Amino acid sequence: MAPPELYSLGQNQTAISSHAFNANRTEVAVSLNSKDATIWERRGHEWKQTETLSEHDKLITSIDWAPKSNRIVTCAQDRNAYVWQQSPDSQTGRMIWKPTLVLLRINRAATHVRWSPNEDKFAVASGARAIAICSFDPEGDWWVSRLLKKPIRSTVLSVDWHPNNVLLAAGSADMKARVFSAYIKDVDKRPAPTVWGEKLPFNTICGEYSSHAGGWVHAVGFSPSGDVLAFASHDSSISIVYPGGPAIYTIKLSSLPLLTLTWTTENSIIAAGHDCQPLVFSGSEGGWDLTGTLDDPNANKTGGGAARAGLGNASPVGRLNSAAFNTFRNADTRGISSGPGSPGPSAESELFTVHQNTITSVRLYEGIPGNVARVSTSGVDGKLVVWDVAQVSPIGVTGIVGRLAGTHLK
Repeated sequence: MAPPELYSLGQNQTAISSHAFNANRTEVAVSLNSKDATIWERRGHEWKQTETLSEHDKLITSIDWAPKSNRIVTCAQDRNAYVWQQSPDSQTGRMIWKPTLVLLRINRAATHVRWSPNEDKFAVASGARAIAICSFDPEGDWWVSRLLKKPIRSTVLSVDWHPNNVLLAAGSADMKARVFSAYIKDVDKRPAPTVWGEKLPFNTICGEYSSHAGGWVHAVGFSPSGDVLAFASHDSSISIVYPGGPAIYTIKLSSLPLLTLTWTTENSIIAAGHDCQPLVFSGSEGGWDLTGTLDDPNANKTGGGAARAGLGNASPVGRLNSAAFNTFRNADTRGISSGPGSPGPSAESELFTVHQNTITSVRLYEGIPGNVARVSTSGVDGKLVVWDVAQVSPIGVTGIVGRLAGTHLK
C-alpha cells in the first residue's frame, strides 16, 4: 500500500486554517493562521511560495479557488471577503493577483466560503446569523450580496452547494443543518424540480435537520447527485439525510468530533476532524456504516513518502497516545506524577497518525464529483496530505472502536 503524500508548508509547523488547489493542482492557496493568503507552486516534490495576497485585516477563515474561471475568494474575521483574479501589472506586465471588493453587509466575522458550481456566485457563512449570497455587479464593478437570514439562530459554520447551482446547505451553531434556496433571478435559470422541492424562491427552507444529541453542525455536504445530504456535528456524530424517503441515518462515533467532510462517490464519504485521521463512511438508502480509515494503522510510521519522524512502530491508540493522556493515566493508575526534574514527555507526545493535530479541511484533489480518486487534507499541525481514497484500512477491535482496549500501561 503506497503511503500518502505529505508536505509541510510554512515555518515552525504553522497551522493551516484553509486550503484550496487550482484546476490542475500545480498551485495551492493556503491561510497559515494569519491575515494573509499565500500561493504555493509545486516544483518537483516540493512546494515554493510564489505570491502573498494581502488585503484582510484579521485572520482568514476560508479560501476557495474556482477551477474554471481561475478566481480565488477569501473571507476573514474582519467581516470582509475579496475575489482575487490575475491581471497584468500596468508597470511590469507581470501577472499579479488583484482583489475586488465584496459588499457582504454583515456585522460579524465571515466563517466559510464556497463558489457555486457555475462559478457565477458564491456563499459566505458568518457569525451574523446570516449567509451572504454574492454575485457580480458589472455596473459597480464589485460583488454584491443578498442575505439568507431566517430561521438561522446562531453562527453559520459551513456551507455547500447543490449541483443545480441554486440550493445551498448550511450547518450552524444552533445545532441545525438546513437546505436553502439561493435562487437569484438575474443570475440563475429556473431550476428543474428536485427531491428538495419545485418552487424555489430566494430564502425558501427546503429542509431542516437537528444534530443527534444537540451539537454544533460543523460540516455539511451534498452527494454528487444532490439527492442526499450529510452533516457532521460536535456530538461526534455524522448524519446522512434522504429527503425523498424520508430517512435519516446517524452514526455515533466513540472518537472525537468531525469538522469537515466530502463525498467521493454517491455511496461514500470521507470525514475528518479532532481525531487527526480521515475516516471513510459507506452506505446507501438501506443504511450507513463506518468502514475504515485512510490512515493505515499497520503502516511503517518512519521513512517513505509520508515520513512520520519519531513515531516508531504502528499502534492503534492514535490520539490517545499523547503526553497529557499519559500523565493523567499514570496519575490515576500508578500514582505517578511528572514533577520537576522528571524526564520530558516529548517522546510520548507524538501521535500514531499522519496528522499530528486536528484536521480542519478535506478537499477533492483528483477526479470528478462522484468519482474521486484522491483527496487532500490540511490541519492545525501545518501539514498538507494527499490520500488515495481506494486505500482504506478496515476498522476493527484495534481501530477507533477499540482504542481504550488498545492502550497499554508501561
